[in-house]
Amino acid sequence: ELMSGVRCLLCPDVLPLSPSPPCHRPLRRYLSGLSANGIAASRRRLSTDGPAPRPVIGQDSVEVLGASYPRDDFTNVTAKILDKVGRNLHNQPHHPLWLIKERIKAHFYSSYIGRWGNPLFSVHDNLSPVVSTEQNFDSLLIPPDHPSRKRGDNYYLNRTTMLRAHTSAHQRELVRSGLDAFLLAGDVYRRDEIDASHYPVFHQMEGVRLFTNHEVFSKVQDGHELSLFEAGGRRTPQKQETHSLEAVKLVEFDLKNTLTRLITYLFGDDVEVRWVDCYFPFTHPSFEMEVRFQGDWMEVLGCGVMEQELVNSAGAGHKLGWAFGLGLERLAMVLYSIPDIRLFWSQDERFLQQFRLPDIQQPVTFQPLSKYPPLHNDISFWLPEESEAGRESFTQNDFYELVRSVGGELVERVSLQDEFTHPRTGRRSQCYRIVYRHMERTLTQDEVRRVHQQIEHAAETELGVQGRY
Repeated sequence: ELMSGVRCLLCPDVLPLSPSPPCHRPLRRYLSGLSANGIAASRRRLSTDGPAPRPVIGQDSVEVLGASYPRDDFTNVTAKILDKVGRNLHNQPHHPLWLIKERIKAHFYSSYIGRWGNPLFSVHDNLSPVVSTEQNFDSLLIPPDHPSRKRGDNYYLNRTTMLRAHTSAHQRELVRSGLDAFLLAGDVYRRDEIDASHYPVFHQMEGVRLFTNHEVFSKVQDGHELSLFEAGGRRTPQKQETHSLEAVKLVEFDLKNTLTRLITYLFGDDVEVRWVDCYFPFTHPSFEMEVRFQGDWMEVLGCGVMEQELVNSAGAGHKLGWAFGLGLERLAMVLYSIPDIRLFWSQDERFLQQFRLPDIQQPVTFQPLSKYPPLHNDISFWLPEESEAGRESFTQNDFYELVRSVGGELVERVSLQDEFTHPRTGRRSQCYRIVYRHMERTLTQDEVRRVHQQIEHAAETELGVQGRY
């Protein structure tokens, strides 16, 4: 999600099947572990020795994964979100997200072998989702005034600590630890809209590969005369100012070939692929890959040549690299025909047992559980007056987050139905429709009415709106 955030960082948002303008979508059995050079990063791995301590939001601090963080005016993480931390669906054997992750790992392990016969790519899928804002933004060259940093779009523990909005938050530390080729998977957190394809917690997987001068040009005639870098160059749509065009074209070819092989492996030999030029602040040139699926072009990942400034800051300035990112939920929903993103969090055996396969390569199509009827209620309110000092007094994400906190998994979708500005007073009002549907049983009008009233009350007391009901 560039612009509405860089938050996707090479990875598409959860599942908007009809793309918005390019790149404005808000990118273990830890098979090899971190290499011997990865000690610094490994200290930030989650413990696997038993269940994690339950998170607690206190009056002055937030406790999560056994650590305590002081609260301040930026703290906006909720108890329902913290309850998801440590669930690690991508590491639960036979969960559909685990299946996708394991298939991608198996492909890279079998297709890319190092000089000593070991897998070229190491895999890192247990790094803590609690990161610094410096890791999440500054390490990826995201400017201080970029909209992706907004409090309304992220879950902050305090001004300097947050739940990561993308797995790219760990990119620099892994490169700095000496890794040249790695895959990284994990849970990420974003305040967002509510519908069947968006959830405040989802999972990303990304890859990074760095090349030396020899690795790029070893198969090129007279390659010893060529260089990754050039002095006095200028930035063009095709390359960065410090890179030679020859090097960028070879690295771009390797990137696109690697990803085409991956998507062909996942979708089948007859998949149609196309590339779309894109913009990210941490890669240039940048691309999105789209595949033709059920008659439509669908974006599945973002990628590009890594900004050299980022590589330099990680201590690998003599190398040039590429990076890509994809959403595991997106792939699982498409490949397994899973209709609602809430299902990934279900503990219903009718859902989970469908993915207990003897072989991770075995095809599977989700057989829907009984479709229970939806119920909907509308809520209208006057928005609060704009606050002083330019601070946002109300955002749609604030309301979505409140609905999630109160309604939880009962809420299937929230949509803005109407906006009105009073011609005389200038006051603004909004009307939202909340659709309730339980994934495992039929809801009654009475229980939906009680939840809806709690949302109305919470909106007035916590968001400062004035109800029109």
